Amino acid sequence: MRRRDFIALLGSAAAIRPLGARAQQPAKSARIGYLGFGTAAAAASRVEALRVGLRDLGYVEGRNLAIEFRWSEAVDRLRAFAVEFVAANADVIFATSSTEVEVAREATSTIPIVFATHADPVGVGHVASLARPGGNITGLAVLQTEFTGKGLGLLTEIAPSATRIGVLFSPTAPSHRSDLQAIEAAAAKLGVELQLASVRTVEEFEGAFASMAQAGARAVVVFASSLTVRGRDAPAQLAALALKNRLPSIFGTRDNVVAGGLMSYSPNHLDLSRQAATYVDRILKGASPAELPVQQATRFELVINMKTAKALGLDVPPALQAFASELIE
Repeated sequence: MRRRDFIALLGSAAAIRPLGARAQQPAKSARIGYLGFGTAAAAASRVEALRVGLRDLGYVEGRNLAIEFRWSEAVDRLRAFAVEFVAANADVIFATSSTEVEVAREATSTIPIVFATHADPVGVGHVASLARPGGNITGLAVLQTEFTGKGLGLLTEIAPSATRIGVLFSPTAPSHRSDLQAIEAAAAKLGVELQLASVRTVEEFEGAFASMAQAGARAVVVFASSLTVRGRDAPAQLAALALKNRLPSIFGTRDNVVAGGLMSYSPNHLDLSRQAATYVDRILKGASPAELPVQQATRFELVINMKTAKALGLDVPPALQAFASELIE
């Protein structure tokens, strides 16, 4: 068992000064607009990770840094917030993943946009290439398509009798289009059928799980997205629904497994959020996002909730336990 890399955000978000005129140098108080899908509580650990990274680089909120947060579980509302940041002439817009990046991209082609856990920035057209993004957007990518197939394979190891597997995805996450292509290719190689279910809000979770179970799914893959990770009580709801429908599950973030999901296979999202501070710093010091290469996550972690496995009557193969980075008892 390993300790968490970062502590949870202490208390609620502190009041931050409104965004004003763009600063030309970090010493004049850089202004960041944080565009967040979901709730502040659900994203607290990632916010703190970013803050840690910024503090390590010498940024102190209230002295040479101001961050203004905007949260919403509706994409249309996020669009309005992105427009607000543009009107306020923010120095940088921080947009964690493809959902937030898309609305920020629609709002501006000039203000730098930094992402931390984008699943497929090239595939959805947010950057021209990883080596030379070419526009106003850059950051760190998890390249989810590269480990989607691996995750499906791990799920079949723990649930070998599951020949039909549900896939929960969100059409509001631009990267999920390429994720679906990747998992369909992996399913063909593994000889399993997929039962797709799309959701746009947390209120649609229950119906989606019921439909997958009724269609004969015996396990479920939940694509990581702002909705499934940072939607209101989303990790707990998804874990409960998977258990209620007796569906072994694999997720794209550790958060979902801590909440009771069976397992996850993913990079360390907190570490990526902390590293994103270096992009903010370089841009504030004059670097162009067009010329800052997108950094790819290279380390992936398998986390298994042994208590959930027991509740589902599953025997986790010893080889899988040995491969895991963390076993939650």
